[in-house]
Amino acid sequence: MTRNLWIGKPGLLREISQAAKSWDRTADLNVTEFKSLEGAVTTVAPPRTPRRIKLSWDLLPPDDAQHLARLARRVNGPGLQGSPTTSYGPLAVLDPASVNLLDPYQAAAQSSSPSGGDHWFTIVGTMVVSPADGDTVVAQFQDITKIGWRHGTWAGWPVAPGMRVSWLVPPDWSPVTATAQLDWKDADGAYLSSTSVSGASVTGTAPAGAAFVTPVGGPGVTGLAGLAGACLTVGDTPVPYALGDGCPAMSVTAYGDAPANPLPYRNISIDLVEVRGAEL
Repeated sequence: MTRNLWIGKPGLLREISQAAKSWDRTADLNVTEFKSLEGAVTTVAPPRTPRRIKLSWDLLPPDDAQHLARLARRVNGPGLQGSPTTSYGPLAVLDPASVNLLDPYQAAAQSSSPSGGDHWFTIVGTMVVSPADGDTVVAQFQDITKIGWRHGTWAGWPVAPGMRVSWLVPPDWSPVTATAQLDWKDADGAYLSSTSVSGASVTGTAPAGAAFVTPVGGPGVTGLAGLAGACLTVGDTPVPYALGDGCPAMSVTAYGDAPANPLPYRNISIDLVEVRGAEL
């Protein structure tokens, strides 16, 4: 399956099928070096490495160019007034090179919260996050429990109707007892339906009205179980222990728009950065 870029406000994603002429997705490391008089070097780096994406296209079709122009200039499209997604606030970007849409720390089961509430929440039963085992946390499942994976910004991971999404629960869960599930939600975060299987992996198609998906799973047994290695991906092939690229909220920081020959095609460039929020 060929993956394309999806970009827009949650609930209003648009697929850009034309491949970008140039594409940079380097994380911003923000490493600062200090050099002593003796020549020794000390570095200081923040724990988070925000994503930056730079894209440009030649001869982009006018409908796609208009969509990117509206995002950059924070202008809603016709008929969208009163929509649950306004022209302001962060954008969703589903990067076609991202193998795993989970947050990097979430995919690696590295939690900054003693309860694990930054990454997981209990749907049914009881789960208690245990202290780190090495650099990852594990969970004590005290009964037949189902948990959901939490997106840091929205009601779930942004999707569009008809999009194929696959979900793989942590690989050390037994496929004989595990359950894998995708919960589809509308633009308000209200539950629509689920795609569920008895097993370690499930693939589903986002139904009409879907704007978000929440991955859900349970090991099906009590006792300690790992939380690392899960994978949420667009398409049919989740990869165990894949690095989490995340699907962060992003904001446009630079934009270029040059009329192309022939018109009405346009040469477009757009720069985005991962954000906690995006105000006017």
